[in-house]
Amino acid sequence: MFKQIFDDESSTYTYLIVDDASREALIIDPVASHIDAYISLIAQLNCNLKYALETHVHADHITASGMLRDKFALETGVSAQCGAATADMQLNEGDVLLLGQQEVKVIATSGHTAGSISFLWNDRVFTGDSLLINGCGRTDFQGGDAGTLYDSITSKIFTLPDETLVYPAHDYHGRHVSCVAQERNINPRLAHKTRDAFIQMMDALDLPKPKLIDVAVPANRMCGVVEENIRQG
Repeated sequence: MFKQIFDDESSTYTYLIVDDASREALIIDPVASHIDAYISLIAQLNCNLKYALETHVHADHITASGMLRDKFALETGVSAQCGAATADMQLNEGDVLLLGQQEVKVIATSGHTAGSISFLWNDRVFTGDSLLINGCGRTDFQGGDAGTLYDSITSKIFTLPDETLVYPAHDYHGRHVSCVAQERNINPRLAHKTRDAFIQMMDALDLPKPKLIDVAVPANRMCGVVEENIRQG
């Protein structure tokens, strides 16, 4: 079972995967403001939430992973390069998480941030902000690097089978899913671009600072427990 959940305020996609046989489940990039909806959905589906995973330390919303851990006694997971010391699992390239008999593989896709990772499950890859639909994440904060992002996408995501479905952490135009072949061939930031051209383009973006970054990044390095304390206090 697979659910895609959208947060209107931050245009964030959260993903819930449930293994039908074992009823074990994981959630990717949960948003704090949706905590009650997640709890209700878990009860409705009668599943055991085993993991709450992050593709990176987000700058535009606060994660619900810490609150979900308090509710379900699950394990939180984030890249070892994120500086999120309170996460239960410090994930690295090649790590494999078991969901019943199914495998979810960790792919290090740094560049948007130093600690960006993607998750590969069967024919689907959850790319966070590294690869977006017809775009990619910015590279000008949290240790981001345009050349590293280009390498991560072209050597790790674009080498997956053409039909692999791409599910990003954000979309701002109402799109839900893409695939590797489409992004490799027509993504305007990456298709047919050299590494040097990509770096030049990304360095010239001059984007405004995310308005929640000063609150969200410190909170998310604590698995969002700062937000929980604010809500309860």
